[in-house]
Amino acid sequence: MNQSLSLASQLSQMRCFLMDMDGTVFLGERLLPGAVELVDYLEQREIPYFFLTNNSSRSKADYAQKLNRLGLTVSEQRIFTSGEATALYLKKRMPSARLFIAGTDSLKEEFRQHGFEIVEERPEAVVLGFDTTLTYNRLWKLCDFVRAGLPYFATHPDINCPTENGFMPDIGAMIAFVQTSTGRQPDVIVGKPNPPIIEAVTAKSGIPLQFTVMIGDRLYTDIALGRTGITTVLVLSGETKAADVAGSPFQPDWIVENLAELYALLSRAQSVSG
Repeated sequence: MNQSLSLASQLSQMRCFLMDMDGTVFLGERLLPGAVELVDYLEQREIPYFFLTNNSSRSKADYAQKLNRLGLTVSEQRIFTSGEATALYLKKRMPSARLFIAGTDSLKEEFRQHGFEIVEERPEAVVLGFDTTLTYNRLWKLCDFVRAGLPYFATHPDINCPTENGFMPDIGAMIAFVQTSTGRQPDVIVGKPNPPIIEAVTAKSGIPLQFTVMIGDRLYTDIALGRTGITTVLVLSGETKAADVAGSPFQPDWIVENLAELYALLSRAQSVSG
């Protein structure tokens, strides 16, 4: 059996598919090849799937609207963000905490929907998200709170976010800024590849990790989830290029060019078995 058929055979045993979005399903305002076909394949076979993104600058409602606008018909229930995972994580541990959030209005609303009070002064904990509205004064305020010793959480660790025209600095760059100023790293980083987000999505799907596959474009987040026991597929449509793989400590189980190649493999395997 060749490598392509081996991949298709293994994926045919999976009972839940997790897909990254930025660089995997779309780039900017462009849907990437194979996204529609793969989702249709999963829908027709009633295989559970979720779009699992570290990008916390948008809510699941925002993402559902964007995917629908780009031509991919999905509901909010298929979206799981690091922002939602962080809110769920804190709800179990600090359910009534007053929070200072360095994040977009969408992220703040996510936390409000989980019952948190969002404040600018005298918070009990601080949350750093991918804040595309960040100002120097708010970053300064965040550093003051972190330096004062308040519990400090970050939604995810991504250094850059892929776009159609290159990369934009992501939360990892902000974490480095805060660390340089305060000497502190976040107490907990929730998003991929850390346990809190995969524990949350597994609780949502009800499917064990050994029957779950993560498809994404970033080695140190998507593919690093492999250490949890999940199967990983790297797509080369976003941040990672083929030459980057050999030197990485995070090795994918499989590599494909994009979702179109993955869909083609699954379709061929289905026709052979059928």
